Amino acid sequence: MTKIRRYDLDWLRVIVFGLLIFYHVGMFFVPWGWHIKNNIIYPELRWPMLFLNQWRLPILFVISGMGTAFALSYRSGWQFIKERHARLAIPLVFGMLVIVPPQVYIERISTGAFSGSYWEYWTTQSLVGVYPEGNLSWHHLWFLPYLLIFSVILTPVFLYLRNHPNTSFLEAWRRRLSNKPMSIYLLVIPLFLYESLLEPFFNITHNLVWDWFNFISSLTLFFHGYLLISVKEAFWPALEKLRKKALALGISCFTGLLIIWLYFEDSTVIHFTEAALKTTNFWSWILVIFAYAAKYLNRPSHALAYCNRAVYPFYILHQTVTIIIGYWLMELNWPFVTKAFIMVVGTFGACWLLYEFLIKRIPILGFVFGLKREKKISNIN
Repeated sequence: MTKIRRYDLDWLRVIVFGLLIFYHVGMFFVPWGWHIKNNIIYPELRWPMLFLNQWRLPILFVISGMGTAFALSYRSGWQFIKERHARLAIPLVFGMLVIVPPQVYIERISTGAFSGSYWEYWTTQSLVGVYPEGNLSWHHLWFLPYLLIFSVILTPVFLYLRNHPNTSFLEAWRRRLSNKPMSIYLLVIPLFLYESLLEPFFNITHNLVWDWFNFISSLTLFFHGYLLISVKEAFWPALEKLRKKALALGISCFTGLLIIWLYFEDSTVIHFTEAALKTTNFWSWILVIFAYAAKYLNRPSHALAYCNRAVYPFYILHQTVTIIIGYWLMELNWPFVTKAFIMVVGTFGACWLLYEFLIKRIPILGFVFGLKREKKISNIN
């Protein structure tokens, strides 16, 4: 089958993972719990963080589902599952043994739970118990096991849809999106049900075992991504038609959420209203982002080719680098702008140095960081 590529989706993957660095730097300064905290907390920073937090992870799962549709268009199910294990399971194991332990070590020495050297910690304590009581953790790499399990669970469904492109289910969605583009909001319904009925009972833990709300919501978003690519003849034109309405809905819903968070106490009515606003809000912003990316970013470039290859190692490395830098800054009486600048530039800079001069050039490092073999790029204007 012909290999298809959407450069706008590649750009979005790069941009959203890039935003993750800014978000995790922000976590160092806001009141919410995180691995280490600055000596001065800035409560007002939580508002832009809350806006970003509404859609940053949902859009990643949708993009991943879309990428799965493209990957399965020219692979067998077995080839796809094998590739998923190489790209997800191996970096996860490497990350848990090598990349994440410095984060837990800094947490432990910051709280006085451990006082020895890092070598002593890594050789004697890093595999003792499961975090948070113990030390073994996947921390920010939780996205990888979830994505791997989603891929395994849904591959039979995806193969059926791929092999039966004219099934009544897909045809119905093509007709809906062609005739009434706003019918894409029907995909919010299951997300609203999870948010309203499951979320109160299952806090987001990222531990895979008791994370049922987050698991089923992310799985559904992953499926939504595959579905939208499967009806692409109708999806992209529908995006063009509804982008302004989606933008208006996104602004209105987030404004409604701010009003609820600022002025209302929790109740049954407020809970269901908040769930409806939240799911409609993040779905609207996802559609807006896809629509404008399709219009302005769907073109190849050397910069995109470089960033698209580098983004995965950046994701694996970034939080460890951010926490190391934050540890040396946390007790200094420096202004927010200075610390945030050092953390952002330092994280991007250190990740780039490690990628450019080690990961990219040493095959075994490229393998454990999930890099595919580099291909020469030609005919790019």
